[in-house]
Amino acid sequence: MTVRDARDILGARVLTGEEFLDREARSACGSDMMSDVLAFSKDHSILLTGLCNPQVIRTAEMLDIVCVIFVRGKKPDAAMLEMAKERGLVIMETGHRMFSACGMLYEAGLHGGAI
Repeated sequence: MTVRDARDILGARVLTGEEFLDREARSACGSDMMSDVLAFSKDHSILLTGLCNPQVIRTAEMLDIVCVIFVRGKKPDAAMLEMAKERGLVIMETGHRMFSACGMLYEAGLHGGAI
């Protein structure tokens, strides 16, 4: 699945990184706890979160996450968007709740994999 596919499935709005929408995402992770993301996320994945702080961008960079999607209408501030832009990271936001957003992506074929 591409990041563009995820955007279309969720009806998400791209906040930065539009030029990277054709990147492949191999899995997804949904969490508001960055320690869980560090423990269980895989390279080339999409991170869905409602946590809106710079640690999300730093975590995404460490794990080679290709896209962060903020759920529940959360919107990162300008500093976070600038950090993401500098790192070539796609940032999107959707009004869906995390459970729904994860389910929609899973149903479309994007899985998280076994622990």
